[in-house]
Amino acid sequence: MHRFPTFRSLAYAALASGLLLTASCRRADIVADDVTSAEDMGQGNEENATTADLVEAASPQDATDSASPTVADATELPALLSGCATRTYDAATRTLTLDFGPTNCLCRDGRYRRGKIVAVFSGPYRQAGAITTVNLLSYFVNDNQHLGTRVFTSLGSGSFDLSVQNASIIFANNGGTASWTSQRRYTRTAGFGTRTILDDAYSITGSLTGTNRRNTAFEATIQQPLIKKFAIGCARHFVAGTVAITNSKQKAMLLDYDPTGTQACDNIATVTVNGHTRTITLR
Repeated sequence: MHRFPTFRSLAYAALASGLLLTASCRRADIVADDVTSAEDMGQGNEENATTADLVEAASPQDATDSASPTVADATELPALLSGCATRTYDAATRTLTLDFGPTNCLCRDGRYRRGKIVAVFSGPYRQAGAITTVNLLSYFVNDNQHLGTRVFTSLGSGSFDLSVQNASIIFANNGGTASWTSQRRYTRTAGFGTRTILDDAYSITGSLTGTNRRNTAFEATIQQPLIKKFAIGCARHFVAGTVAITNSKQKAMLLDYDPTGTQACDNIATVTVNGHTRTITLR
């Protein structure tokens, strides 16, 4: 049976704060802007991935039936919802709602969430061309409010395009606001049609433009496709690929998820700024 395209955790990890500690004052300003852009991009992409995970797992097998079983098997959905969210599905409007409630709830990824994720399906979403539109209503993660619309367009065979429109994160305690738009293509390279996620793999391309919480504009472009695998030990980070981040101050940083060229399942990456390369540990 074909299933809804698996939108697993396809996240840019934030850079380690220690990257700033050895910089000079002028250098620190340059690197701080770059790292803040990478961190803000990372938080947005992590939540995009989590949102997609939850929507996929909670989606009905038959979109015309409000009582249809979910796409996820009986054990996967409770684990993903962490006992925090209630699920409702209205076949008349093809609307799925995941409600985390008005107060913070600790989810299995260690983050606190509240508010709603609302997904509307255009039709038989397993087919090429089907569209799923996701909106976030009063939705907070660790007290940071996430806004914007995510549109998933199925390409068939488990691949999809993701368009993120007018997205933003309003950081708690007057921490500023990051905003962005992005276009990504997720090409399924393994695991389509099986029930387990452990054999899933994707190759990801695309770009992003936005403004970080320091009010610095930036662009992020995937130069070499990001490779995501969901085998045990691999799922937390990309195993390969590079992302170029350029800000409005004409400074650039290259993030490399596979500095050894081995596609190792680890949390080691490198960043290159002004010709200087440093090894970092991804969160």
